[in-house]
Amino acid sequence: MVIDLVKYLTVAMILFILGIWGIFLNRKNIVIMLMSIELMLLAVNLNFIIFSVYLDDILGQVFSIFILTVAAAESAIGLSILVIYSRIKGTLAIDFINLMKG
Repeated sequence: MVIDLVKYLTVAMILFILGIWGIFLNRKNIVIMLMSIELMLLAVNLNFIIFSVYLDDILGQVFSIFILTVAAAESAIGLSILVIYSRIKGTLAIDFINLMKG
């Protein structure tokens, strides 16, 4: 059981590192940055589920579903803001996002 736990945690760590890598290497495209944040959230959820099964406690799975719900709402609101911004400005470049102030 411990070897399986290490394998699953390694997969979650790789997913989290890929999410961080996507944010730091691609600072021009906001959609890829949002997808990287979602990948990091899914890696954290995987950790919650792994430890929930390992410790035989349902709280980690409940918290994981709560995080998925909040992440889905955040994605919907963020993508709708990006669609409106791209219709107005014609681009999704992060360099010009600060023009949304005021």
